[in-house]
Amino acid sequence: MEMNKKSIGLPENAYRELKENERYEPILSPVKNYPEVTVYSVITGLLMAVLFSAAAAYLGLKIGQVFEAAIPIAILAVGLSTLTKRSNALGENIIIQSIGASSGAVVAGAIFTLPALYILELDVTFFQIFMASALGGFIGILFLVPFRKYFVAEMHGKFPFPEATATTEVLVAGEKGGNQAKVLVTSAIIGGLYDFIIASFGWWSEVFSTRVLPIGEQIADKFKLVFKINVGAAVMGLGYIVGLKYAAIIAAGSFVSWFVIMPIFAFLGDYITTPIGANVTMLIKDMPAEKIFSSYIRHIGIGGIAMAGLIGIIKSSSIIKQAFSLGISELFGKKIHTGEKELRTQKDISMKIIFGGVVLVAAIIFIFFLFGVVNNIFHAFVGLLIVLIISFLFTTVAANAIAIVGTNPVSGMTLMTLILSSLILVSVGLTGAPGMIAALIIGGVVCTALSVSGAFITDLKIGYWLGSTPAKQEKWKFLGMVVSAATVGWVIMLLNNTFGFVGNELPAPQANAMAAVIKPLMSDQPAPWMMYIAGAFMALILTSIKVPALAFSLGMYLPLELNTPILVGGLIAHFVGSRSKNEELNKARSERGILIASGFIAGGALLGVVSVIMKSAGLNYRLDEWAESHGGEAVALVMFIVIVFYMIWDSMRAKEE
Repeated sequence: MEMNKKSIGLPENAYRELKENERYEPILSPVKNYPEVTVYSVITGLLMAVLFSAAAAYLGLKIGQVFEAAIPIAILAVGLSTLTKRSNALGENIIIQSIGASSGAVVAGAIFTLPALYILELDVTFFQIFMASALGGFIGILFLVPFRKYFVAEMHGKFPFPEATATTEVLVAGEKGGNQAKVLVTSAIIGGLYDFIIASFGWWSEVFSTRVLPIGEQIADKFKLVFKINVGAAVMGLGYIVGLKYAAIIAAGSFVSWFVIMPIFAFLGDYITTPIGANVTMLIKDMPAEKIFSSYIRHIGIGGIAMAGLIGIIKSSSIIKQAFSLGISELFGKKIHTGEKELRTQKDISMKIIFGGVVLVAAIIFIFFLFGVVNNIFHAFVGLLIVLIISFLFTTVAANAIAIVGTNPVSGMTLMTLILSSLILVSVGLTGAPGMIAALIIGGVVCTALSVSGAFITDLKIGYWLGSTPAKQEKWKFLGMVVSAATVGWVIMLLNNTFGFVGNELPAPQANAMAAVIKPLMSDQPAPWMMYIAGAFMALILTSIKVPALAFSLGMYLPLELNTPILVGGLIAHFVGSRSKNEELNKARSERGILIASGFIAGGALLGVVSVIMKSAGLNYRLDEWAESHGGEAVALVMFIVIVFYMIWDSMRAKEE
């Protein structure tokens, strides 16, 4: 039953719409059985989940974005199967990738919300973080399964699935040989050591800014204008995978914040003689640019993200109706049974189990809220309703976004969840610290559910293209959720004890934004509603001119220094993929660049965790004074130029197949 590795490849109709009466036949034949769920694949998948959960949590808390673990895990799975000389490894590698990819999804759900509990100095336990993440993951899986056939089969060829496409190509290439794993390992070592030196030894600064020059310092003080760039390899690698289009839109949002709105605040601030806004004690003219950004401008971005989420729901209303009717039909056995139903590649977990699972998880969430969060039956019931209704409504938004652009607008949808849940909880009498804890844990459950549902549709599409058994992916995903949730809970507590989430070391930008939203709502303080409203109108205007409002708004509220290297990465991706008139050569270079970028991300994040463990153990060798000096910044710029040229050079070494 061994496959011919030279002939293996996706069918010609893998990426296009099917003609009338045409069928898609995956690589693994639907009428044969292959090794999928084995001791090897499950254990390896769980190890990947632990490693990448820790790595993604560190990177996400540092830069506010979580890298998708699917591609690096797929490459490592291929490399391991090659090293161990396993035959028929494709089915096992799909399961490894599916279980392991739980990491990125759970991390995104957890770190966007739950660190805000620490930021607001509220009492929080490991049990609360773990339960919020695990239960949210379960809800995300259960709500998505009824939509699988619609997204992966019925819409075949209509949705591009960029993340799934890249991962699928890696797994297919792995059947031909493990050369990709060598590129990944090499770039992981180079990028990982580069970022490790910054974090652990401080031989050069992490951020370069125009303040390094005397004239730059004067402009920053007088006009509040400053340019900053994070020189990390992992952040640049993230930008490469995002691609130029969305990297440019994110950067454009950031440039509007810092170079359009910032000078307006600086100009008006010279004439304003009283502090403006909740919890603001400084005059605008006395604030550095960073303080003006966090106190005022960032809230415009938050309003834009919330409105972008609402627009997404409206656009997806027809998908919600269609997928819901499909699920109901199967639940009550109204679907016509055909031979196709019996195929291995068409088998999902039964709708009766899905329905029973939703009821069981809902009961556990209610008990968790009652005894672990609010200690009030009515408040626990209200919290449960918020979780179930919003998670179900936004499930299709998350899946649709991933299917079209590979980006899940989970942060915008979670902000909206926090605002709505805060208003509802306040209306039923839950305010102050207990209200903030309840709202953030509710937000954590919903955020994880949406993150998981968006990411899981990628796994299921990969399985559809290659020919795995959906039911096996769905069942074992639950175990991946539990392991990832436990790992994330531990990492969040470790990082809080080591660094805290308020400051420059681990700024946790998403969680700080959540904390900024929820505190005034729960403390009877004036919230910056006009800023939110301005952002909402901005999102509407951007949508009307067909500019992705979510990406632009995200750029507006993430710090400038994190968006500029993403733009550099996007520019590199465009450069290496367009230098030749030979499209096959351009494709080969782009794909090698994806491997290098994935290595930078994985290596930088994994060694970042090592750096955290070293510091928590008291092993601090960082030259802080030098790293914060202008000399350290100058060296940082030189080193960043070196790593940029390395990435371009190595990507351009690819040869046409």
